[in-house]
Amino acid sequence: MKDTAINLRQGNAFMHEGKLLVVVKNEINQPGKGAAVSQIEARDPLSGNKTNLRFRTQETIERAQLFESDYQYLFDADGIYTFMDTETYEQIEVPGEIIGPSKAYLQEGMICQLRTHEGSPIAASLPKTVVMEVVEADPVVKGQTQSSSYKPAVLENGERVLVPPHIEAGTRIVVATADGTYSERAKD
Repeated sequence: MKDTAINLRQGNAFMHEGKLLVVVKNEINQPGKGAAVSQIEARDPLSGNKTNLRFRTQETIERAQLFESDYQYLFDADGIYTFMDTETYEQIEVPGEIIGPSKAYLQEGMICQLRTHEGSPIAASLPKTVVMEVVEADPVVKGQTQSSSYKPAVLENGERVLVPPHIEAGTRIVVATADGTYSERAKD
């Protein structure tokens, strides 16, 4: 689908020199003399490389079609994560680099959002939080509970997280998948 460079917004995908790029920022500069230009900062979703491009505002570009849908996480093998489309039941394999560091919080049966381009996955988003069990936590030091200090703990997936002093081994907590931080004690 053809479009003009001035219409690109953050998150839009387009093809440039045979590569798929996603717009990070688009600024339109109007110099006092001459035609306006669109200064675009774009990222290659497969490699993660950023690039700066300049287009005349009337210049046409090829917009790319991205599809986003729900997929259920099934299993992983050697850094390849297998998901199943919840509507068509087709399976898709996603390299760990596309999922990023939050892959440590994937749980069997979890529903995630995958963005695909021409059937190939380019991005994955997990739910904002997950409930995990603390398997190991340092004991509380007497008098430490009066201050707002945190202690290290190990989760069931082996990740380390800082938790408040009242959290003990066996407690289920809510963890943010984006950065792996403690949010609250689980309500279940």
